[in-house]
Amino acid sequence: MLKLQRFLKLLVTIGLVTAFLGCAATKTSQSTGEFVDDTTITTKVKAAIFEDPTLKTLQITVVTFKGEVQLSGFVDSAQSVTKAGQIARSVKGVTSVKNDLLVKATDASQSPGEYLDDTTITTKVKAAIVGDPTLKSLQIGVTTRNGVVQLSGFVDSAQSVTKAGEVARSIKGVTSVKNDLIVK
Repeated sequence: MLKLQRFLKLLVTIGLVTAFLGCAATKTSQSTGEFVDDTTITTKVKAAIFEDPTLKTLQITVVTFKGEVQLSGFVDSAQSVTKAGQIARSVKGVTSVKNDLLVKATDASQSPGEYLDDTTITTKVKAAIVGDPTLKSLQIGVTTRNGVVQLSGFVDSAQSVTKAGEVARSIKGVTSVKNDLIVK
């Protein structure tokens, strides 16, 4: 009976250790708690940006990994770049901000056809990234403006950064790629 109790205690201990290790973070991955925290931070940053009437949230992508926030996309002015960074830094839980926002060209605004072309390019790039088995596409954001594709988010390796850029460049209509992917 005593041996059975010891054996059961050992099994319970092994089970608990395994469960805790399964939820633990590594250098390149997040624990369940960290993922939830990062999702909360991303949501709070997006909400704060949305509340500012000078910023267009549809043009700003927010990605968070272990408290580090990356802003990417296209905005109308350098002041908008600065303002978005300030807003992101003010959110509780943000440890740092990598501001990769780009100022749109100041020539005439996009025609409906150009907008649709950019939307098509974005969709094709996203599909190609999702279709590539070597890329974890859920943390790669894609934004397009006048054929310029911006890649943002977090990946596991420098090879993934290079591969994502190559995939984006291979899409018809892409004039250039600004690769702002960050290695975790």
